[in-house]
Amino acid sequence: MSTDQTAPPVPSAPPAGTRPLAAVILAAGRGTRMKSDLHKVLHPIAGRPMLAHLLATVAGIGARVRVVVVGSGRDQVEAAVAGQGVSVAVQEPQLGTGHAVQQAAAALAGFDGDVLILYGDVPLVSGDTMRAMIARLQAADAPAVVVLGFRPDDALHYGRVIAADGIVDRIVEYKDADAAERAVGLCNSGLMAVRSDALWDLLARVGHDNAAGEYYLTDIVALSGHAAVVETAADEVAGINSRAELAAVEAGWQARRRGQAMADGASLVAPDTVWFAHDTVVGRDVTIEPNVVFGPGATVADGVTIRAFSHISGATIGAGAEVGPYARLRPGAVIGAGAKVGNFVEIKKAVLGAGAKVSHLSYIGDADVGTQANIGAGTITCNYDGYNKARTVIGAGAFVGSNSALVAPVTIGDGAIVGAGSVVTRDVAADALVVARGRQEAHPGWAARFRARMAKR
Repeated sequence: MSTDQTAPPVPSAPPAGTRPLAAVILAAGRGTRMKSDLHKVLHPIAGRPMLAHLLATVAGIGARVRVVVVGSGRDQVEAAVAGQGVSVAVQEPQLGTGHAVQQAAAALAGFDGDVLILYGDVPLVSGDTMRAMIARLQAADAPAVVVLGFRPDDALHYGRVIAADGIVDRIVEYKDADAAERAVGLCNSGLMAVRSDALWDLLARVGHDNAAGEYYLTDIVALSGHAAVVETAADEVAGINSRAELAAVEAGWQARRRGQAMADGASLVAPDTVWFAHDTVVGRDVTIEPNVVFGPGATVADGVTIRAFSHISGATIGAGAEVGPYARLRPGAVIGAGAKVGNFVEIKKAVLGAGAKVSHLSYIGDADVGTQANIGAGTITCNYDGYNKARTVIGAGAFVGSNSALVAPVTIGDGAIVGAGSVVTRDVAADALVVARGRQEAHPGWAARFRARMAKR
């Protein structure tokens, strides 16, 4: 690679309208500050791995080719992206960001379009920002490179983007900047968009004449002779290199999501104590009490009340239903309109019909509960025999007494009544009463005689 940065700039390409798009995500850093056996980019934000956030965003804006460049931890990354049409390239040894992008060359062989260069530990860049970078790259003046800049409240030791009227003159690392350059508020995020017809030639001309002996991606800005800058909010380009930074980014994401939920018509009694997942859907006039946690896959319809200390994941809650306090809805739970799931109730892979009630201390798993059915306190569906799961069906309007065990597979007919304390192992006909418990026997005076006998010892 030549170290000559005075070579003629890459010729400008004519405007191409909407060109094919590729994304290269750099994830070769060792992540040593995370102190984890899990690859850094697989640590979650809002219940979704950092890398998955980025891949979903670039897929959403139509990236035809997606390449993740890794160092160590290749097996973990390959497993995480399996079946998604994502290529994994390996950078070994790790000789800088410019060298990392070069490892994607094979995956991009024959590709002619625009290339987004992103970082796996900068997961929350929005699709709108990526589109703005591509639009600028495709503008009439045809820059070869577009740099993503931001203006943090405290510029700290970020590299500075020296630009005028959106055209970049140079990027200066903080340690190399003079006082005037350090006073510039526009900082370099490291993210870029580059025309593919320029990228590989520019990278071939990057040198490694620096203290680290590495090939820096930022060198292509000066080499291109024509680079532009697009700005975004600082929170979009927050990087994650430690557990503390992971928590800070999570906190920022949650604060924005809470604000969105309230702006969309939900009431959060104590907003800072409610935790959403990346795909939580919350309707209007929903009330969420303190200390509620949503895992992935939760959908809440209009008018729902979720009481304090409930955990909801992979569940759908119908309009006007009430959940909690201290309820747990697990994946596959479907709560019908106006239904009630009360305190210390767990629902898993079960459908609760409209208006049905499971109010206290119960487990309903692998079951179908009909409309307006009532499940008494302490009831469980015995759905697992140690090898297989079986299903319980409870009909519309049925009443199951407290402390009952329904041993699946079993069906309780419409309108049937199960006496309290029953262990039901056979189907119950509609409108029947079943009592399945030991016969109660009384022995008058026995307790008094027992106490008297014990007192003589």
